[in-house]
Amino acid sequence: MKTKLTLAILDEEYTIHRFSPEQDIPTSVLKGDFFSITRTNEELSIVCDAHLSVSSEKSEDGWACIKVLGPLDFAITGILAKISGILAEAKISIFALSTYDTDYVLVKSKVLATAKNALEKAGYIFEN
Repeated sequence: MKTKLTLAILDEEYTIHRFSPEQDIPTSVLKGDFFSITRTNEELSIVCDAHLSVSSEKSEDGWACIKVLGPLDFAITGILAKISGILAEAKISIFALSTYDTDYVLVKSKVLATAKNALEKAGYIFEN
């Protein structure tokens, strides 16, 4: 990938929840503008707006979300690798999500400004 992609910061703060794999998906999650639901034979993970009332066995709140503006072509390689590498250099942990059209990188809200700065220094542009 020769050109850097444009990024945007979503407005909300998010919580990452963990449930047992048999758990029903809480309907409150479906009321958010942005959510991700992943079920495996080991767990059910849900990312949703922090203001939603969700009772889970484990949760981690205080996440901000950086969106790679798309849609992205499946032929483009290394998008998450490059972004996560830059953030790893800055000692920032991530939680990554992908959809058909694009990628999302969640970072703790308290380090969002540092993450944005590191990505801008690497040539990424943030949409206002």
